[in-house]
Amino acid sequence: MDPHEAIDLTREAVWTAVLIGSPVLLAGLLVGLVVGLLQAITQIQEQSVSFVPKLLAMVVALSLAMPWLVARMIQYSAELIDGIPGRF
Repeated sequence: MDPHEAIDLTREAVWTAVLIGSPVLLAGLLVGLVVGLLQAITQIQEQSVSFVPKLLAMVVALSLAMPWLVARMIQYSAELIDGIPGRF
């Protein structure tokens, strides 16, 4: 395996990880932004107020995106396993 193939494998692995993690992280980011804005407006500065909605939003996002996430992981794994004979 030459260095270019190793770099390509690493790049694809990182990109797949970003795609798989993005729905949950975006849900947490958006809900955290809205809750933070509401806390700033109402001047409620309790830490637990922001934690519970973010946690619930991330669980909902994960449950909704799970079929796509699993399909993406299976696709990446199949491509990686299929490419093993040609790489070594």
